[in-house]
Amino acid sequence: MFKKLNTPEQSGKKIGLFRTICAIFGGLLVAYLAMTLLVFILPGTAGESIIIPLMFNTLAWAIAALWISVSSTKMIALYKTFIPSTIFCIAIAIFILGN
Repeated sequence: MFKKLNTPEQSGKKIGLFRTICAIFGGLLVAYLAMTLLVFILPGTAGESIIIPLMFNTLAWAIAALWISVSSTKMIALYKTFIPSTIFCIAIAIFILGN
């Protein structure tokens, strides 16, 4: 299974269904987690600092989806989805449990 995920696609012109779905949903997950972390990082109350992440969420989603979709293999696309998501989840948990 790992060999199948690590082989690059034969045609560089096609993205493939797996990387497309991974880019759409993985980019959405990474963008939402990053914007949630940004709410905790910005000074002020959550109500005041929610405006900036709401405005930049679509930009972050597009950038994350593009970053994931240009992966050369399916395994790299999975890594680009799960590693940042895990890091953001840990950071959010630290901010939530720290307060």
